[in-house]
Amino acid sequence: MPVRPPIKSWSSTLRLPKSSFLPRPVLADQSKYLKRCSDDLYEWQSRERSAQQPFVLHDGPPYANGSLHIGHALNKISKDIICRVKVQEGRRVVYVPGWDCHGLPIEIKALEQQRFKSKDKDGAPTALDAIGVRRAARSLATKTVKEQMKGFREWGVMADWENAWKTMDKTFEIKQLGVFQEMVKKGLIFRRYKPVYWSPSSRTALAEAELEYKEDHVSTAAYVKFPLIEVPEALKKKLPEQGEGRHISAVIWTTTPWTLPANRAIAVHSELDYSVVSCGSSELYIIASSRLSQIAPLLFGDEPFKVVLDSVLGKELEGSKYINVLRGKQSELQPIIHADFVSAEAGSGLVHCAPGHGMDDYEVCSKLGIEAAAPVDDLGCFTAAAFPDNPQRLMGKSVLDGGSKEILDILDGDVITSHQYKHKYPYDWRTKLPVIIRATEQWFADVGHVKDDALQRLKEVRFIPESGRPRLESFVKGRSEWCISRQRAWGVPIPALYNEAGAAVLTDESVAHIISVINERGIDAWWTDAADDPAWILPGLEGKFRRGKDTMDVWFDSGTSWNQTEQQADVYLEGTDQHRGWFQSSLLTHTGASGRQGPPFKTLITHGFTLDDKGKKMSKSIGNTIAPSEIIDGSLLPPVKNKKKAGGNISQALGPDALRLWVASSDYTHDVVIGQPVLQANHNALLKYRMIIKMLLGSMHPSARTAPITKLDQIALFQLQTVMAEVASAYNNFEFYKGLTLINKWISSDLSAFYLEAMKDRLYCGDGGGVLEEIFQGLLRMLTPITPHLVEEAWDHRPAWMKEEAQIHPFHRTLEDPVIPATRQVDPNISSDIRWLLSANAAIKAAQEEARAEKHIGSSLESAVILQVPSKAVDVFQTYADELASIFVVSSVEVQTEASGPVEGENSEAPWTHQALRSTGEGNVIATILPPKDHKCPRCWRYVAPVEDQLCGRCDDTVPVD
Repeated sequence: MPVRPPIKSWSSTLRLPKSSFLPRPVLADQSKYLKRCSDDLYEWQSRERSAQQPFVLHDGPPYANGSLHIGHALNKISKDIICRVKVQEGRRVVYVPGWDCHGLPIEIKALEQQRFKSKDKDGAPTALDAIGVRRAARSLATKTVKEQMKGFREWGVMADWENAWKTMDKTFEIKQLGVFQEMVKKGLIFRRYKPVYWSPSSRTALAEAELEYKEDHVSTAAYVKFPLIEVPEALKKKLPEQGEGRHISAVIWTTTPWTLPANRAIAVHSELDYSVVSCGSSELYIIASSRLSQIAPLLFGDEPFKVVLDSVLGKELEGSKYINVLRGKQSELQPIIHADFVSAEAGSGLVHCAPGHGMDDYEVCSKLGIEAAAPVDDLGCFTAAAFPDNPQRLMGKSVLDGGSKEILDILDGDVITSHQYKHKYPYDWRTKLPVIIRATEQWFADVGHVKDDALQRLKEVRFIPESGRPRLESFVKGRSEWCISRQRAWGVPIPALYNEAGAAVLTDESVAHIISVINERGIDAWWTDAADDPAWILPGLEGKFRRGKDTMDVWFDSGTSWNQTEQQADVYLEGTDQHRGWFQSSLLTHTGASGRQGPPFKTLITHGFTLDDKGKKMSKSIGNTIAPSEIIDGSLLPPVKNKKKAGGNISQALGPDALRLWVASSDYTHDVVIGQPVLQANHNALLKYRMIIKMLLGSMHPSARTAPITKLDQIALFQLQTVMAEVASAYNNFEFYKGLTLINKWISSDLSAFYLEAMKDRLYCGDGGGVLEEIFQGLLRMLTPITPHLVEEAWDHRPAWMKEEAQIHPFHRTLEDPVIPATRQVDPNISSDIRWLLSANAAIKAAQEEARAEKHIGSSLESAVILQVPSKAVDVFQTYADELASIFVVSSVEVQTEASGPVEGENSEAPWTHQALRSTGEGNVIATILPPKDHKCPRCWRYVAPVEDQLCGRCDDTVPVD
């Protein structure tokens, strides 16, 4: 008679999962996957799809002056995910990284490092000349580029690293000068003495994009009177007679008293009402009528004031003349003028105009022939011209550090009152110190003549998020000129020549000639060649000329990087601050010089800033920054306790995919929060992916391809097909976080808690069939753009029988390559069946939880189920009748209609029952669970054996006898 194996050895008859894939990665092994999933993939798609029209993602160059931070990770990995999605869509991707290498921050940092290297015989730091500065800066930028490139590549960013461009490359500089030449040819470059943002701490002019604003800057503000010397006859007739000592003064309010030496006019609004008032003396004051009630207490204190003339229109004041005593006793009289920007919302309604220290002041004064003056030097200190009557009184004193107090002390009796005023003020974004507005000779790009065309081109651009459109448009609309010259040595020179009188020569021909010399001698020759070297002078120019020392704004450098590619970029992606910077400079230079139609980009994507878990912007100064390496090595998270491991703890190091998963899970269209809770959730998700993959790898068998397809398999395929389509759509819309949410929901609800739970019996005890291979391929497809290291590792650990086949690598598959074979197409009726089955499953699980709470069951197999369903759903459940027990992981299922009366088992001999209800929206499903009638099979543990301790029919047929 046949003998069965003893009970203790039933496990040897089971098909348990076996895989070499580890539940946690070994970081030392990750490097072997890195090259395959980045460099090799980029090279493969470039080669295999060389004939295709490329998808171009143009790199917004990171600045080459420091270590990589979490903002770099958000930016570079987002770009990489986009490129991988496009490769998966069958495109050929062109992504050539770039670096911004010029500018003040690099120069300052290089000089700081140089101070400790170059010292004279007495040990003091030696000053560097221009070429010394350039060499030091180039060395620093070169080193930083190498370090940053290494970091980017360790994150799995695939790109054409061998051809990465840098703004300090000769080829880039020549192309940049070519763009400049084209703008010169079109008359878009000019030189003018006018006010610009000037940084005394950096000793250079700044563009708007190089500013940041401090909301709580405190200035010394003051109300100051200027005695009128002349008034128009019409106004004089309205005023009371001026006796001995009686005079009338215009009252202005200023938050920058240090600019009063440069005052050249007082502005009123021609249609605004003004009043003439007096207070306890014979002196008269002109103040906007609507401002009297607000400022009278400041001007006169508790003393009563009298309105001498209650309504004078601003246009009646125009033409009056006053004296600015700071300009000297013999100075010319200055006018009261009209200006549209004057209002009565603040101050006195009369505005002090210093055209050398104010943009609006300059515009209104220059139209009237009033010249600008700015008696302030490069360091932000007064020159002798600030107070001609006593030049030494102010000369050399900082305008920002006590300058306003000095001016008010000199004016003394003309100062009605002063006070501290907190307001928004521009700061140098590099030095974090306040700037001033100061007139200097600078080079400008004419934005006014190209901005209408630029705005028209923006209509062709897709913005993500859409809020980026009005933001960028507002910055372009608000500009008329762009100050492009900088007073520094490290940069691309503005190729201008100056004659002995200081007049500049800048023509299409002269620039073309200078570019040819630079091409031959190198750009450093601009500084190293002898001052009288004739090679730089365009033949035909007569007289002596010198080369200028100004360099170009770094935004002009990077803004011309569209010239690195011959076609329009599909995507630009940078932080939202680049609406002021690179996005704008790229658009303006492209519009002004490219000769191409349309904007430089088809899609403009912006991401927010990184915030800590308290919602604060990350900053080194407050110590809340996170290094990308800390996410990769898991050091930000507490180690996992493990009693089986020596030492008792396991590091949470999950490699670069942990960093990538955080980026992909973030809604980058807003500011992105990062902290321990967020990182832990992403770590848990990554571990779950690994556990699922390990289970799939260990349970896939070639026999499954010929095993029958069950209705449960059909459901799994339908759910897989659905989620893959939804994820692909989310990725195509650059909504990676939505794609990950869909993946996580599918894994938790459809795959792990439903299909794999239901499949365990078939996999371990049955025929080992199912659709695990399709699920494995589909899961890798969805994870490929996000976690390429995990995908490569999983593919490397696929079963030997799969390796023997010629299969397409997940990285090489396109969305057109089917995951589900044609022989396993999904039944279209399943979509309407699933909601009933899932509702029944949810009701069963809820009833089982009640039973577990009462300790009536442990395993779900200890349940028999009776389902009550609406009559219209009976056919659905009957279709799946043979598989319901497997689908719901119970020992038996009986289906009844709602009309069939009380459920069998209620008020019967069953020792216990538990019931739960779930709704589909079309009707209710009621699940009642009760003890099974049959016995537990010792092999599969289902309660379907006819006799205790004996195998069920299936196991009896499956297990061979000795």
